[in-house]
Amino acid sequence: MSEPDSLLPTSRRELLLDLLRQHGTIRLRDVVAQTGVSAITVRRDIAQLADEGLLRRVHGGATLLEDAGAQRPGEPGAAGDAASGDDAGDPAGRPGKGGGYRGRIGMLVPSLDYYWPDVVRTAEQTARAAGLRLVLRGSSYESDDDRQQLLRLVERGVAGIIVAPRLDVPTAAETLAWLDSLDIPVVLVEREGAEEVHRTPLESVETDHVLGARMAVRHLAELGHRRIGLVHTLHSPHSAAIRAGWVAELAHLGLPGPDQPGVLEVVVPDKKDPTWDSALDPIPEACRATGTTALLVHADPEAMSVAQHAEEQGLEVPRDLSIVAYDDEVVSLFSPPMTAVRPPRKSVGRAAVELVVARLADPGRPTHRVVITPSLRVRGTSTPPTPPAPDTA
Repeated sequence: MSEPDSLLPTSRRELLLDLLRQHGTIRLRDVVAQTGVSAITVRRDIAQLADEGLLRRVHGGATLLEDAGAQRPGEPGAAGDAASGDDAGDPAGRPGKGGGYRGRIGMLVPSLDYYWPDVVRTAEQTARAAGLRLVLRGSSYESDDDRQQLLRLVERGVAGIIVAPRLDVPTAAETLAWLDSLDIPVVLVEREGAEEVHRTPLESVETDHVLGARMAVRHLAELGHRRIGLVHTLHSPHSAAIRAGWVAELAHLGLPGPDQPGVLEVVVPDKKDPTWDSALDPIPEACRATGTTALLVHADPEAMSVAQHAEEQGLEVPRDLSIVAYDDEVVSLFSPPMTAVRPPRKSVGRAAVELVVARLADPGRPTHRVVITPSLRVRGTSTPPTPPAPDTA
């Protein structure tokens, strides 16, 4: 699994400085608990920021210097940065003398320890190549309102915003309308750009999760499976699209769908819910009872847990039950390695920054909504179904 440590160092240090601006002082153990970054990495980042004159090290943590908010590592005028004069450009994102854009792009994502690190890392690399810096903020899947974090980015004078807001909360319509009212480029990432709650389409880049689910169902059907179930997560922003793809491909192939008896569909709570594991435990027996020989499971933790429960209850994966996971963060490390649909996370991060840069160059261009195709990685958990034993009676 990608971890926060795997983010580029500048992104991690942006997070540390943001925490310092909020609290004035940070403690090492609190940062480790809050971000999941290892203690040795936090110590190294604090030491680097102290060397750059952006904070002061204290026992067990750090405090923010009075003038630390004025500069960031790598920005014009910051320690160790050679940019100056006309070549430096400005925070508004206007091009410098060399032709590339200068300034900052704000980015707000709901997680830094699952799914998003590859998106963020590639976005940062793409921004840097365009002469821009990424200012990263982390939200959460439990956040009821992203506007406070977004407002802080706007107040810092960013040239554009890349954001994955929550769209299943009462504040979603207001947040999208507010984003649409900004006079800087805004790109939604892994979120639909024309949600029903907001009639004006915003620019967006997202994975075609409907197609990804259809690819998984088609793969299982081509192996000979005729009862293909679905396990998905209650609050995932992608569950609805994955379910839609599952339903559509079953119908296209003439296979039993959720409107017919005996077709297995299980919705499980969030992994943090104490009932999560118990909700997965009945699935193997339900597969037996319904004749289900294959499952599409979102996401990786659910897929691995289903496989483990199956083995504990006498079903062998893939001999008795084929499984295709959706996300492909860690299931390649499972035994056997799991077949999975893999969203194009790096391409998503790259395309999001490219949309911002294109909008800065041509503010009047039409709204662009980029949809990128995922890939199917066939590994060891999807095989043809085992024929039923002959009747010897």
